[in-house]
Amino acid sequence: MLFSAWNAFPDFLTLFSAWKRLTQLWVPVQASVQYPLAYILEQIFSREPGRETAMAKDILGEAGLHFDELNKLRVLDPEVTQQTIELKEECKDFVDKIGQFQKIVGGLLELVDQLAKEAENEKMKAIGARNLLKSIAKQREAQQQQLQALIAEKKMQLERYRVEYEALCKVEAEQNEFIDQFIFQK
Repeated sequence: MLFSAWNAFPDFLTLFSAWKRLTQLWVPVQASVQYPLAYILEQIFSREPGRETAMAKDILGEAGLHFDELNKLRVLDPEVTQQTIELKEECKDFVDKIGQFQKIVGGLLELVDQLAKEAENEKMKAIGARNLLKSIAKQREAQQQQLQALIAEKKMQLERYRVEYEALCKVEAEQNEFIDQFIFQK
């Protein structure tokens, strides 16, 4: 955030003001890792080629500050940063999988609800059919009882007619006998 590379600072005052801002934000990880500002500046501005960057990285690394591949100053160690990025990607994959799982479960719940409604409808139809059969059976029983009562009534009527027929036959026989006797007496 403050600078992207050590080569970006053209003069000592710019570097010193940037370092001053860094030290205001710097909270050492270990109490024993503190260097005087003069020592840090001396190490940074030594004239050996390549030593500035290496020494600055070593000193800042001990203080808990690191440079990334773009030479940006970071508070986290690059390994920790990489692990954090990998964890973030794994979390994103996990969240995506959970989302897919929720979609699948949602679809399954909708399907189960639909099947439950269909089963309930079929159950109601079956209950209606059973009730209809019971009512038909009761109607048949009532009709059978009516028919049996009618049969009993007709049997009684038949018996009455038979008795009446026998009585009438007897009367006819008597009348025929009377007629025959009357004809023979004349």
